[in-house]
Amino acid sequence: MRRGLLAALALSALLLVYVVAVAGRGVALVRTGEPVGVAMGAGVLVLPVLGLWLLWREWRLAADVQRMADELARAGALPVDDLPRSPGGRVDRAAADAAFAVARDDVDRAPGEWATWFRLGFAYDAAGDRRRAREALRTAARLRRGESRGPAGPAA
Repeated sequence: MRRGLLAALALSALLLVYVVAVAGRGVALVRTGEPVGVAMGAGVLVLPVLGLWLLWREWRLAADVQRMADELARAGALPVDDLPRSPGGRVDRAAADAAFAVARDDVDRAPGEWATWFRLGFAYDAAGDRRRAREALRTAARLRRGESRGPAGPAA
């Protein structure tokens, strides 16, 4: 197993422990029957629900990205990370910007193609913009699943 997967599983397990603990406190507050306790308990119970939703969302994205990568690999179209790097491992900024421009142009030409959004996501990542990388990958996953929310988002 990869170290990244093990780390994600460990963090997910820790989050689940936290969710159970917080949910228990929220239920205990609701059970007091006091209006303030019930209100606080209801507020506290929002946190576990939010935590579980975020956890599910991230695992779903990870599974979608892996399926897309597998599909592109089978087709021989998986993006290759051949950008020059510094001795410390950082991607050369000019090369990342050039790769990003190509990926952005591909999305502009074919905004309904999930594979172009997939490549844009990795171009954003190489350029150091993790938030937009995730949004581009989410768009790619939605397009691949055929969801009606069209290709809107981080092509700028």
